[in-house]
Amino acid sequence: MASLPAYLSPAAVLVLVSCDLCLVRANRPPSPVNVTVTQLKANSAMVSWDVPEGDVVIGYAILQQRQDGQMQRFIREVNTTTRACVLWDLAEDADYVIQVQSIGLHGESQASKRVHFRTLKQSDRLPSNSSSQGDITMEGLDKERQLQTGEIVIIVAVLFMWAAVIALFCKQYDIIKDNDSNNSKEKSKPASEHSTPERPTGGLLRSKKMKSPSVNIIEV
Repeated sequence: MASLPAYLSPAAVLVLVSCDLCLVRANRPPSPVNVTVTQLKANSAMVSWDVPEGDVVIGYAILQQRQDGQMQRFIREVNTTTRACVLWDLAEDADYVIQVQSIGLHGESQASKRVHFRTLKQSDRLPSNSSSQGDITMEGLDKERQLQTGEIVIIVAVLFMWAAVIALFCKQYDIIKDNDSNNSKEKSKPASEHSTPERPTGGLLRSKKMKSPSVNIIEV
């Protein structure tokens, strides 16, 4: 094993190691901010957070534990850009504490501030004045569904109106067509009634022309 140079003292080695550690820590992402817990239920909850812009984050880690110390869980996920996670299998009416870490290319960040929350009882419901992000999302989905239903109703009504207009137009067209045919028949009928047949007239004229005075010759 190669020995250290004589001019390199143990104190200098310690300084170099500490500098390397500082560089590694400097390359780590900052801690998540705005850690909040929403959609509280008896056995589940959703935790969400924000990451400062400009930092490469490839995953997250969540430390979840009960305040009474009976249960502790560590959740870790990489290759994701999500900023929320659903916590399952929680005990009802129990106090929990969570902390979130960001995972970067050079390691994990420092843990975020501790966030406390308490799950609901099976018989409890969220307060009417609570406005969590999850509730806003569900309300947005309900509004979109209502809008889609209203749009479908409007489209069906417009189609029925167009069908009624087309049917009325066809009916009026048939009536106009029948009236035109009747008018043409009535116009052609008087002309045929007042016309004098040529054959009888011609026959009379011919009979008059062929008649000549008779000459009787009496011999004595």
